[in-house]
Amino acid sequence: MNDSLFDLIRRSIRSPDALFLETADGRRLTYGDMLTLSGRIANTLVLRGVEPGDRVAVQVEKTAENLLLYLATLRAGGVYLPLNTAYTLAELDYFIGDAEPKVVVCDPAKRDGLKPIADKHGVAAVETLDKTGQGSLTDAAAKAPADFADVPREKDDLAAILYTSGTTGRSKGAMLTQNNLASNALTLIKTWRFTEKDVLLHALPIYHTHGLFVACNVLMLAGGAMIFQPKFDADVVMQTLPRVTSMMGVPTFYTRLLQHPGLTREACAHMRLFTSGSAPLLAETHQDFSARTGHAILERYGMTETNMNTSNPYDGDRIAGTVGFPLDGVDLRIADADTGKPLAQGEVGIIEVKGPNVFAGYWRMPEKTKAEFRPDGFFITGDVGKIDERGYVRIVGRAKDLIITGGFNVYPIEVEAEIDALPGVVESAVIGCPHPDFGEGVTAVVVLAKGASLTEKAVMSSLDGRLAKFKLPKRVLFADDLPRNTMGKVQKNVLRDQHAKLYS
Repeated sequence: MNDSLFDLIRRSIRSPDALFLETADGRRLTYGDMLTLSGRIANTLVLRGVEPGDRVAVQVEKTAENLLLYLATLRAGGVYLPLNTAYTLAELDYFIGDAEPKVVVCDPAKRDGLKPIADKHGVAAVETLDKTGQGSLTDAAAKAPADFADVPREKDDLAAILYTSGTTGRSKGAMLTQNNLASNALTLIKTWRFTEKDVLLHALPIYHTHGLFVACNVLMLAGGAMIFQPKFDADVVMQTLPRVTSMMGVPTFYTRLLQHPGLTREACAHMRLFTSGSAPLLAETHQDFSARTGHAILERYGMTETNMNTSNPYDGDRIAGTVGFPLDGVDLRIADADTGKPLAQGEVGIIEVKGPNVFAGYWRMPEKTKAEFRPDGFFITGDVGKIDERGYVRIVGRAKDLIITGGFNVYPIEVEAEIDALPGVVESAVIGCPHPDFGEGVTAVVVLAKGASLTEKAVMSSLDGRLAKFKLPKRVLFADDLPRNTMGKVQKNVLRDQHAKLYS
């Protein structure tokens, strides 16, 4: 019995001649091409030593070949480990040391810096892929046979590991099984009515849950097609819309489309679905987009550890400020953070979920895994929310001061540690402030020692290269001291209130 995600994808192909993917430069790949090319890469991975369960770490730009590498890893029985292209070498040193991948694939320009790290951690091979999809990996794959006998996988075998930031500064690897990914994609296909007739405008990155697992897995398991854009560009999106039926985006996409003069009801008349996730969508954006286009954006809620948990309805009211109802098969409750006791409807507490979508635990962190699950199997998301009188889930805040900026998770302690190490800094507090484009803007409030003359520009310059770009503060503010409660803890809620209109 083969319960692999790729086996499901293979069985979803309606014709080898059906369009699988079109790139920005007009290159068209059929599902038959997908099988041939991913087979060649899978053979190459096996030749590099990849065995079932081995990790394949990938930090490359978005290309068709990048997606084919993901599929090839699944076919070879490996565990795909996508890494944000903004991660620095210091950050990669941790990920590679923790995950111990058999193969690392990177941009050719980064190979010299990455090779010593890979060697230190016993990586068998370092291959390359550039922004055009060319490199040592595709050179080798071109010489490999196309036929590949897919490695059978059980439903609880790992398919991927995605790293998510930790409050202690140590990132955690969320282990996602074949069934985690397959079951969630199949549920979303049913919930959002995807079929082989759908064409998705894909402008998301593919190194996180939204762009890779939600967008790609859903379209592949529906037998549909994707138009792959390397990044979001409002002009390109408006030119492409007439050829697609759906688009998955983050709030930034929609705020920027609203600034485009071409966004009209006529331009979107043929569209079936616009979805948004990865960060809160402002009610104002939801309302403005509906007024301009006649389409109500469908907002949903998910996490790296759980894939998608809830969705506003396909049919029915898509209410701004809510993330809809739990998906089929997902149990969701609001609980007291300390006791885990379920709370009554309308009460605010921690969102907890249970279902086939929920990950298998954190890579090599059994104690952390145990701490994040209730005895009855519910995962403690750390998000604060409530269920309203109509049953819609509303997220009202986040525990642990997590910042979500442009769809990426940033934990303040990572940024604070770097700022606090700068000469002249007494302490710092990093918060998220409402931002029209990014949902939240990373904002640092810094207390300087007497006589210190550190400037905002100097702080930002010092951090550049030490942290991924998305973690860098949009603004650095200075204060004489930080607000504290009677226990001496910094009151970040006070700072957020003080600077709530910083980016407005």
